[in-house]
Amino acid sequence: MPQRPDTGTATGTAAGLAGGALGLLLGGVAAVRRGKPLHPRGHVVRGTVVRTGCPERWGVPWLDEPGRDDAVVRFSHALGLPAGWPDVLGLALRFDGLGRDHDLLLATTGAGPLSRFALVPRVDLATATYGSLLPYASPRGPVLLAAVPTGWLDGAPAFGLEVAAARGPWQRFGLLRLDQDPVAAGDAHLDLDPVENPLPGLAPTGIHARLRSPAYRAARLVRPEPVP
Repeated sequence: MPQRPDTGTATGTAAGLAGGALGLLLGGVAAVRRGKPLHPRGHVVRGTVVRTGCPERWGVPWLDEPGRDDAVVRFSHALGLPAGWPDVLGLALRFDGLGRDHDLLLATTGAGPLSRFALVPRVDLATATYGSLLPYASPRGPVLLAAVPTGWLDGAPAFGLEVAAARGPWQRFGLLRLDQDPVAAGDAHLDLDPVENPLPGLAPTGIHARLRSPAYRAARLVRPEPVP
């Protein structure tokens, strides 16, 4: 497992303060809503991650080697705005591997060298590009993950799974196939946490953990119980 970078720097401190402030804000919103402060509305479907392996080796078997993971996938609207309104959309994925849960949270971003670090409101869940926004630590340094629409398979949208260095080109390592169109599916509460349930061989970087962990803790105080 790669080691998390040292966060005892000015950047890490700033991220910790920002995460604490974000946690207080989201905790207040959750209390008012009596539920999830962000991404309250969603569509939950089952899917499959078919990993083909990456043409460039990252030192992470989950990226480098072929494989298959059965997954639960939730598409959501960050602010819960009505359908048809631009909103930051989310794609959350959970699968079981090596006896534990692994969570991946993506949101609509750009794909360029700079826009991959910016949230971008979208309208259509099936045609949006989703990115991790914050990096993961790998043996070769920080990497970003993305899900890029590839069209429809068996009546449901499919997404290519891609990885890139902070400024490098995207490289495909797999495909996310859904069992049905998410818009036609129901919703359920899923308690996903990419910091506590990291991807195999990919540790959230220090800034990733410091910014997100306080927000997740605050939001959980008033969340309903997750659905099994």
